[in-house]
Amino acid sequence: MKKGWQVTSLGEVCVVEKNQGIYRNLPYVGLEQIEPNTGRFVGSTQPLSVRSSTFRFSPEHVLYGRLRPYLNKVMLPDFVGHCSTEIFPLKPRPDLSRQFLQYWFLRDATVQQIDATSTGARMPRANMNAVLEFEFLLPPLPEQKRIVGILDEAFEGIATAKTSAEKNLQNARALFESHLQSVFTQRGAGWSETTLGRVCDFENGDRGKNYPNRGEYVEAGVPWINTGHILPDGTLSRTEMNFITREKYESLRSGKIQAGDLVYCLRGATLGKTALVDPYTIGAVASSLVILRPRDSLDRSFLYYFLTSPSGRGLIKLYDNGAAQPNLGAKSVTKYKIPLPDLGEQHKVVHQLSALAAEIQSLESIYHQKLAALDALKKSLLHQAFTGNL
Repeated sequence: MKKGWQVTSLGEVCVVEKNQGIYRNLPYVGLEQIEPNTGRFVGSTQPLSVRSSTFRFSPEHVLYGRLRPYLNKVMLPDFVGHCSTEIFPLKPRPDLSRQFLQYWFLRDATVQQIDATSTGARMPRANMNAVLEFEFLLPPLPEQKRIVGILDEAFEGIATAKTSAEKNLQNARALFESHLQSVFTQRGAGWSETTLGRVCDFENGDRGKNYPNRGEYVEAGVPWINTGHILPDGTLSRTEMNFITREKYESLRSGKIQAGDLVYCLRGATLGKTALVDPYTIGAVASSLVILRPRDSLDRSFLYYFLTSPSGRGLIKLYDNGAAQPNLGAKSVTKYKIPLPDLGEQHKVVHQLSALAAEIQSLESIYHQKLAALDALKKSLLHQAFTGNL
């Protein structure tokens, strides 16, 4: 241990102050108003009363959310207010910096320790009595301030770098979307317009008495495909898939895929979600999907790019029934108008779009790696800070 650091416990360097009551003229802080990891307050400082009893806090406190779905919610208030009883106001003693304590709560080792104290199946809660007994390495106050200064500066730089990487990620996606849209709006010579019903066959799933239920799923067998199995790259998942027996599959009268098919989502929040059935050549679809089987005059990848383009997605609004649960009928999808060049030109368009998509995916991979590296750097800095190595 570094010279000058003391071994103590959290309960010896701060106390939980539960000044509980009904407060009517103070700002309120709920868990949903604390931003994860940053601790930024995203609520209002206008007075707000709630019916239940709450805890009072001041700018001397650190607010810690103990409800485990709300990981790493640690706030340093700069106003007097009251908070949910799922938030514990911790008051550090004079030789403990609030900022130093906040960073301690955010490090991985602390989070894992706290998680281990949590009980409750649906909404686990940290055992704060156990947390107060955790070992706490306390450096001298000037050293705490030095560490906090380094972390503040580093985390500000990391946040700027993350914002830049996330913006570049958005720009890469927007570039592809823009090009995809231009393909179907700035059509070349010789393009015509037709409907999907004239260039595709459609097949709904079997919705009769043989429709598989969860109790009939098996670990391995014939794929039973639903919208949750559609991946962002327009293929079906190899690792997350439901299966039914061959016997159950044979009992279905319709909704059986063939190589070269596409599946299209007809209902719910994922309305219009589309995939090629790759890598599967056998399987059946749930009632939320319809099978599209392109005829010889239509390249299946051309159809996929059209349906996932802004133009294709825009057609959903024309036929959505407007109910509380968004819903389309297969007959409505057959009426979609699609701009169509000859088959040779379709192949060229697909080749160009596939090449651009590959480049965009490569860029996205790089940006995701950068984001992961920045997160790893934050964790490393926090680890070093509380082991005396920063």
